[in-house]
Amino acid sequence: MLHITHIIMKKILAFAGSNSSTSINHQLIVSTSNLIDFAHVDIINLRDYSVHMFGVDIEAEEGSPLKMIELMELIKAYDGFIISTPEHNSMPPAFFLNIIDWLSRIDRSIFGNKPTIVMSTSPGPRAGISALKILENTLPRFGAEVIGSYAFPSFNDNLKDSIIHNIDELEKLKNQIQILKEKLDQV
Repeated sequence: MLHITHIIMKKILAFAGSNSSTSINHQLIVSTSNLIDFAHVDIINLRDYSVHMFGVDIEAEEGSPLKMIELMELIKAYDGFIISTPEHNSMPPAFFLNIIDWLSRIDRSIFGNKPTIVMSTSPGPRAGISALKILENTLPRFGAEVIGSYAFPSFNDNLKDSIIHNIDELEKLKNQIQILKEKLDQV
């Protein structure tokens, strides 16, 4: 008798909280995703989900934007997340925070208590650490089980053609990915 075992591959959604067409955080997401062989990774560009600024009056008059409803449905279909944030004046961008505002009105537990790695990068050595710390502290309020955090410094010196050339940084990132793998294996 032939037994066929189907291995159901876990699904990870990866995105940068940026609306820049040349986002280095998006580039970091792509490079990170290329290192993952234990799960299916889909990368989205949040620019495709750009909506007007959240306001309770707008919400009362118009309801949630269709793009936000679509994004929420997409997020719910994944087992884990990798999110990278730019840093604007020591904060995550207003663009990204606006998306979180809208999504949280649809479902406060946006990320469904699923494992999440948060990251940041910048051209400088601080790597967007201030914005990263805000995500670490805030996203759990929206159902992200933040299991890892990674700040990639000096982007232009350490990543070229989607390849991380700094061996020490590459190892740090691989350690974060391993944490995600182990957590997804438990689910």
